[in-house]
Order: sequence, then C-alpha cells, then structure tokens
Amino acid sequence: MLFISIAICILLLILLISWLKCNTFIAFIIVSILGGLILGLPIEKIPGSIQKGIGDTLGSLLMVLVFGAMIGKLVAESGAAQKISDVLLKSFGLKNISWALVLTGFIVGIPLFYNVGFVLLVPLIFSIVYRVKLPAVYVGIPMLAALSTTHGLLPPHPSPAALVTQLNADMGRTLLFGIIIAIPTIVVAGPVFASRLKGITTEPLQTFKPRILPEEQLPGFLNSILTCLLPVGILLFTTIAQLNSGGVSNNIFLKFISDPGMLMLIAVVYAAFSLGILKGMKTTEVMHIYGESVKDVLMIILIVSGAGALKQIFVDSGVSAQLADAMNNLDLPPLLLGWLIAAMIRVAMGSATVAGLTTAGIIAPLVLATHTDPSLMVLAVGSGSLMFSHVNDSGFWMFKEYFNLSMKDTFKSWSVMETIVSVMGLLGVLIVDAVMK
Repeated sequence: MLFISIAICILLLILLISWLKCNTFIAFIIVSILGGLILGLPIEKIPGSIQKGIGDTLGSLLMVLVFGAMIGKLVAESGAAQKISDVLLKSFGLKNISWALVLTGFIVGIPLFYNVGFVLLVPLIFSIVYRVKLPAVYVGIPMLAALSTTHGLLPPHPSPAALVTQLNADMGRTLLFGIIIAIPTIVVAGPVFASRLKGITTEPLQTFKPRILPEEQLPGFLNSILTCLLPVGILLFTTIAQLNSGGVSNNIFLKFISDPGMLMLIAVVYAAFSLGILKGMKTTEVMHIYGESVKDVLMIILIVSGAGALKQIFVDSGVSAQLADAMNNLDLPPLLLGWLIAAMIRVAMGSATVAGLTTAGIIAPLVLATHTDPSLMVLAVGSGSLMFSHVNDSGFWMFKEYFNLSMKDTFKSWSVMETIVSVMGLLGVLIVDAVMK
C-alpha cells in the first residue's frame, strides 16, 4: 500500500502537468492536499504541512535563487558572456572550437540558470556558426552539454541548491564533488559526442541571429571571469579551509561568507560594481537588470516551494520513514536507487527540477538510515534528473526550434547528449563514493 500511495501521488502530478497542462506550482499544491488525504494525514493538519514545507524550503533558498538570477542576467547584458566566448575562441582556434565552447558553457553556466543560459548563450553559438561555417549542432552541443551539467549538478542552480537543503548536505562539499564529476562528464557529452554529429546539417533560423555588442563596449576578460566565478571561488576556499581544519572551522568570518545567502549577496554587490557601475552604467540601470532577472526565475521559485510542500506531506504522514525502512530491504546501493528514482520521474514528467525535488522527498530518510554521504546523494539525484530529455521537456523543444532540426535529429543529438550526462554523472558519483570509502 505504501508504494501504491506514492505512485498515485506521482501519477497525479504527471497527469496534472503533462496531460491537463496545469501550472506546476498549482499541481504540486493540489497533489499535496490529495496526497495528504490518501496517506491518512488529518485534513486539519494538511494546510500547516504545506505552509511548513514551503517556508522551510524557501527560507534557506530564496536568496540563492534570486541573487543567482541577478548575477546571470548582468553577466549576459553587460557583454561579459560574449567577451569570455570571444577570448576563448581566439585562444583555442578554429581546430579546437569545441573545447573553447565547452569551457565557455562551463564558466558562464555556473551563475546562469539553465533556461536563461540557453536563451542567452545560443545566440553566441549562432554567431560562431555564421562566422566559421560549421554545422550548428556540432558547434552547439559542447556548450549546451556544459550548461546542462552545471544545471543538474552545481549550486546555485535551483535543483542542486534545493537538494542540498532538503538532504541537509554541505553546499561547499557538494560543489567541490560536483566540479570533479562535472569535468569528465562534460568532456564526454560535449566535444567527444559532438564529433559524431558533424553529419547533422541545418540552417539556424535567421530570427535568432544575434546582435553582437561592439568590442569597445565589452568588459575586460579577467573582470568577466572573476565576476562569474567569484561565488564559486569563495565557496571552494571556505570549504577547503574547513577540510584542512578537520571539518571544523572556528573562524567566524569564514562561517559568515560561506553561508549560501551571504555568499551570493557578496557576489551580486560585486557584480553590480564590476560589470555595471565601473563600466559606465547608472545604478538605476543595474537595478533594472536585477529587477528583470527575478521574472526569469519566479516560476522556478514557485515550483521549488511546491515540491517542498509535497515533501513535507510525505514527512508528516510518516510515509518517508516507512519508505526508508522498505528501501533498506532492497538490494540496491542508495546512490543508485536515488539516481534511478529521479531518472524515472524525469522521463515520465520532463522537468529536471521537478524530478530532483520529488525524489528528494522520497529518498531523504534513506540517506539518514544508511549513512549515505548527502552531498553525493545530491549529485546522484541531480544526475538522474537529467536522464533522456524528450517530447515532454521544454528543453527538447527549445533545442529543436532554435536549431531548426527534425524530430529524428533532435533525438539523435539532444536526447542522447542528456542521457550521456546522466549516466556519466552516476558513474562519477559511484567512483567518488568508492574512493572516499
């Protein structure tokens, strides 16, 4: 009955989002209410559980999501993303264009949310396509593989950041492991896989031909890189400092700046000066860009909060604890099980964020019961949430339409690339887990 109840909740969520085209946040709240009733939670306690789930999830996550969106928007609007791309292309040359693009996608993809990053970086891809006359898919897949990997594995992206919160993982440790796993994943799913796609020829739609800023209006390369990577650099520095002190740091200042919210606030203030005010923008212009960026992630914030509500229903009804006990009897490693559940929900529903957060609510008690490293579980679930993007995923259609591809070629390129990212991510997690033991 336990698994049937959970299956009914997930099936209801799939039907509401995929079939009835219901708003995802509304769907989560409806399923949370119905799930509470199905799971035997007293009806008068359901509103309180939903409110607690939303509050607990957003309390530690809201600043990370909002400030991350602000930095990403300014990186794009200021021309910093274009500058990084131009310099790397000149440095690597035409022969190694895939490696230049994969590095650009990785660096710029860390602060950019996926949907925002896709829309803002694809024009850069097309500017290169028009310039060097190479197949668009061959040029684009390396950068998009990097963007997808950072979206699924690295904070401050919504799913991994929320998973860190829900699984009580350490964000710095998760980021450190995530980068270690992301590098070989991106190499295989990006340049290596793209080399097999030269036969897919297409002409990108003229509608998406980009407007490129003149060179004199672009910020400096070092300034652009430093602004993009400042939050990562601070977080890695504080994490390494704590590891060197045996995991316990008495430095109050380090504890303050390593808090994810404070970290992102420092980064967003620095970006306002480095890419805005010091480059001639008025404060009002920078604040307008910051204000516009919130619109890009508002629905993501609502989806994350809705997933937190459903998770709390699972917790308060006692299902999460029962599920952990039941799963302990399965002959599957916890990390593999987390990846598998996320992959199944991803294929069924299409959304990586929904798949990751729904899995977290199911798998969280198992992490405690089996003493699994929560940071590695974040990465395992994040990898599973990227599995086989197809027709129920908005990213599938964005790639198809922007690159003007047939369904067949979209499956051969985009869907296979996402699957490679997912499987490579799992292998990386299992290898790191084996080494850590």
